[in-house]
Amino acid sequence: MGTGIGARVARKEDARLLSGQAKFVRDLKFPRLLEAAYVRSPLAHGRLKSVTIPEKYKDRVFTASNLSDVLPIRPESTLPGYKASQQYPLVKDKVRFVGECIAICVAPTRAEAEDIAEQVIVDIDPLPPLVNASDAKTRDAPRLHDDWDDNLFLTTAFDGDLEFAEKNATVVIEREYNTARQCMNPMEGKGTLSYWDDKAGQLVVYTSTQVPHLIRTGIAQYLQMDQGQVRVIAPDVGGGFGYKCVLQPEELSVSWVARKLKRPVRWVEDRREHLVAGANTRQHHYKLKAYADDRGKLLGIDAEITVDIGAYSVWPFTACLEAAQAGGNLPGPYALEGYRCKTYSVATNKPGFTPYRGVARPGVCFAMELTIDAIARAVGREPADVRRENLVPGSAMPYTNVTGKFYDSGDYQHSVTEAARAIGLEDFRKRQKEARTQGRFLGLGFGTFTEQSAHGTKVFAAWGLPLVPGYEQAMVKLTPSGSVEVRSGNHSFGQGLETTIAQVASEWLTVDIDKINVLMGDTGMTPYSTGAYASRGMVMAGGAVSKAAEELVKRIKIHASHLLQCDAKDVALKDGKALSGAASVDFADIARAWYLRPDQLDEDVDTAGLEVTQGYKPDIDTGVFTYATHAAIVEVDPETGKVSFEDYYVFEDCGRRVNPLILEGQTYGGAAQGIGTALFEEVLYDPSGQPLTSTLADYILPGPAELPHFRLEHSETPSPYTRHGIKGVGEGAAIAPGGAVLNAINDALEPLGVELNELPATPHKILSAIMDADRPEEVAG
Repeated sequence: MGTGIGARVARKEDARLLSGQAKFVRDLKFPRLLEAAYVRSPLAHGRLKSVTIPEKYKDRVFTASNLSDVLPIRPESTLPGYKASQQYPLVKDKVRFVGECIAICVAPTRAEAEDIAEQVIVDIDPLPPLVNASDAKTRDAPRLHDDWDDNLFLTTAFDGDLEFAEKNATVVIEREYNTARQCMNPMEGKGTLSYWDDKAGQLVVYTSTQVPHLIRTGIAQYLQMDQGQVRVIAPDVGGGFGYKCVLQPEELSVSWVARKLKRPVRWVEDRREHLVAGANTRQHHYKLKAYADDRGKLLGIDAEITVDIGAYSVWPFTACLEAAQAGGNLPGPYALEGYRCKTYSVATNKPGFTPYRGVARPGVCFAMELTIDAIARAVGREPADVRRENLVPGSAMPYTNVTGKFYDSGDYQHSVTEAARAIGLEDFRKRQKEARTQGRFLGLGFGTFTEQSAHGTKVFAAWGLPLVPGYEQAMVKLTPSGSVEVRSGNHSFGQGLETTIAQVASEWLTVDIDKINVLMGDTGMTPYSTGAYASRGMVMAGGAVSKAAEELVKRIKIHASHLLQCDAKDVALKDGKALSGAASVDFADIARAWYLRPDQLDEDVDTAGLEVTQGYKPDIDTGVFTYATHAAIVEVDPETGKVSFEDYYVFEDCGRRVNPLILEGQTYGGAAQGIGTALFEEVLYDPSGQPLTSTLADYILPGPAELPHFRLEHSETPSPYTRHGIKGVGEGAAIAPGGAVLNAINDALEPLGVELNELPATPHKILSAIMDADRPEEVAG
């Protein structure tokens, strides 16, 4: 196996990340560097009347009037009925959320820039704020955007046939579900540093992003520059989770000031800025009606989904990706014929909505998984059995579901069987019954999902986005010393992509990954890529590296055949050497001959050389589907509302595993974020739109003491449509915990007549539900 695909090797990047040698935006040093701080709106909604700048700071403070040549961020969509918002990098006329940027101040240090910002006076005429989507949807609500006739970015409808379900259902379940607004909280916040390079004639932008090539396009578009005049470099990035895959207004204003002053300018987001003004996510409301027979077989779903988008549409994913994903993914892994869904993307006075790990699927998984358990209770059956019988069977693969999702491979039912076995379902029911006699409330919950990964051009185009992914490109090169260099326009921000794409190259070239140098994230030095999002990195970047490495192997063999005096088809590669019978030649000798001693090669040697760039797309454009089942056992204290984990098990299938060690880390991290969604994290606002969770003392993240010991097992069902059978896995583990944990809580509190349908399940909400529950007499007494 060596260090190729399937090898359990440590991450290449950890050597620098763990020793303090990494270079983040904050670590960069430039002469004459200025630091930036922003004057931000103190109100959620109002008309900006004036900005008063002290005379001595006129050359250090810039407002929208200065940036008159910068276009507003206006993501367009081809979807019928979509309304585009305009977000100026600095507020021009109207503030629309607390923390929106009004002015940028620069000084030699951040502290001095903040001192200047405090002396800038803004005069804002308050307007009524829209703090929740239900109020914003009403016909007489104030307009967030003056040229709109309502506050809806978009309304969509999937009008499926529910006639059979309505006529034949013996069980009808109606529920409303809510998921809280969240912040992403990567370890490193946003950050950007720009300067003008006179020699190259370029604006050079170092920025903490997942999508450097896309950000180059956005900066050039809105600063009205040719893309050849812009170079974007993503250095080491300390986490992203989707937060860093959109164009940030600060990237535009910092870049404009740097070009204006001909000096490097940097801004790094602090934690309060992130919690107040950073993009938000996750806030959904579901009205769901499920039709089933007397065994719990799903016949149809009728749903209405409202997404609280915030004030602005983000570029390039728009305001409507979340609702589009929610409506299309609500059926999840379940086989049902009847489906109808309407979605509303609503504008409110909050920061804009950015894709976050799982994009809509944590919400739809939560809603569906709680509905499955509600059906199971209604028909008096074990939820695991009802869940398993409703899943798409492995024998039906490949399977096209009711919304057109093409499930390429897998055995969803098997994942539930394995989870039930590993969690000890039968034994647990006995222990649960005994614990209830002792006044202890134990519960077991399952959550099953599919993760659409590496979906491509047609899928994103159908969502109406202004930019859609195409062919991923990569370059693989044999250097003059015989080592290997890989260049990818994708980027690594914690998911281990430097290591895994090196493993793909190692698989073909037979050299250890220590001899493979991976360069990513620099638009001036890498092939074009739309970047890292949608769990596409390993499928797409890995696929492109695989294709380029395969071609490089052919060229190495041709060059080796000249040195070995044999036919190229008789050459094999092993351990960084070319072999023919007993004879061998090192890669270093092959490279030296091509680059430095071509006189050793025949006159008719292939002149294509030892540098290969290839483009790649999977054989299908609809994406490939990872799937998993999570199972959680919890104990709920009815006196305090505290939830404690007894066990947490994950059974996952992501196709062929490139690096099991990295995969486990991704799963643990994703599940930890999902538990944050389930139990802790929520962005709260008062009625005036003021954020109430502006510090980490208010916005609660789970730590080691709050997390369970995760147990994890895998199966491998390779996709027949991707190189090496690989599927994406980066987002998956964050999807299921909300459903699994809430089902466990509801299972625990069933004797008390409690059914929670809201995330997060905080102690306050649990205690409120217990007090409000209609308890059975024997329990209440």
